[in-house]
Amino acid sequence: MCEHLRVSRAGYYAWLKRAPSPRKLADIELLQRIRRIYRTSGQRYGSPKIHRALQVEGVRVGEKRVARLMREAGLKARVEWVYRRMKNRRALLKALPNHRLDLPKPNRANEQWSSDVTYLRLGRRWVYLVVILDLWSRRILSWKLSDRLTAALSMSALRAALRSRQPAPGLVLHTDRGSEYRAGVMQQFLLRHGIRHSMNRPGQCTDNAEVESFFKTLKAEWFHGTSFVEIRSLRRHLRDYLDNFYNRQRLHSSLDYQSPIQFEQAA
Repeated sequence: MCEHLRVSRAGYYAWLKRAPSPRKLADIELLQRIRRIYRTSGQRYGSPKIHRALQVEGVRVGEKRVARLMREAGLKARVEWVYRRMKNRRALLKALPNHRLDLPKPNRANEQWSSDVTYLRLGRRWVYLVVILDLWSRRILSWKLSDRLTAALSMSALRAALRSRQPAPGLVLHTDRGSEYRAGVMQQFLLRHGIRHSMNRPGQCTDNAEVESFFKTLKAEWFHGTSFVEIRSLRRHLRDYLDNFYNRQRLHSSLDYQSPIQFEQAA
């Protein structure tokens, strides 16, 4: 082997007995920290978030070094392209205007909320998850899971958010143009609570990009690769992800790498 590689036998044995360099020892210690943060995040964090988490712990290290160590150790964030198949809707559906187009970004809690519904596979059937999200802090204020998609489901989630936050009149709630939000009972509910209803423009799903981004994160980081047959089990694991990890621990790049609750507390 030494002849093939054109190195001396003495040089090879010297290399074999040589102690690891200080840089190598530092990499080993750093990788242990990286593995701990990676496991704590449920294998959801990539190198940018792990780099920021290390900075929070007082570790001064470059992001490229973190990325290199993760790549060499085979540590990859759980990501997957998630597409939401939407049914074609009639072009002449009556919809409320998009008030968000005329409003500045919120600068405090309970100015602008957003809501949407996504589908989750449960065995051979679908169940429906509705969330209420504060557009300022990206915090999930409330959520409900059901095997029926109705206006009552969305109203239940909104009612829970109103109880916990008690916003002043004038709150803007932005949604898509789904029938559960356009229903008469929902419109009356919003009117009674002094909430302005804002809707996506026709064919513009990016008008509600924050919630769409959240659903992509939820499915990529948590739901894909799992399997549930009972809604009680799904609800229990969903509660752990949303209430314990997403709101309290998950670092958001849009919040300067803070969790929603950390961002609210700092403000």
